[in-house]
Amino acid sequence: YATTRGRALVDRELYLPKSWTDDRERCRAAKISKYTKRYTEEFKRDAIALVDSSGKTVTAVAREFGISSESLRGWYRRAKADRGEGESGELTSAEREELKRLRKEVREQQHTIEILKKATAFFVKENGR
Repeated sequence: YATTRGRALVDRELYLPKSWTDDRERCRAAKISKYTKRYTEEFKRDAIALVDSSGKTVTAVAREFGISSESLRGWYRRAKADRGEGESGELTSAEREELKRLRKEVREQQHTIEILKKATAFFVKENGR
């Protein structure tokens, strides 16, 4: 979503490689907030497990862990989908990965088709001379 200042925000949070977030100078140069966090899979599993086992709300657990309730809500929703407990039509992580792979494959094939169309047009034109 573009802002008037020419910046974009994707899915409300910015996820970066750990090597970037640990390099304060690089973050400063890229104008990345020092508050951008990256959470380990273990941390996410612990937070999700606490929501499941404690009977507390996602918001309460998020507050305990010091994280955004929207982040935890997203992790929890994906974990439920992966366990087969998600909303109807919600994709599991494996399905999302497969969809991503298939979309990439389609893009590559479309690119190949465009190249072949241009090559065909070129050779038809050359043979017509």
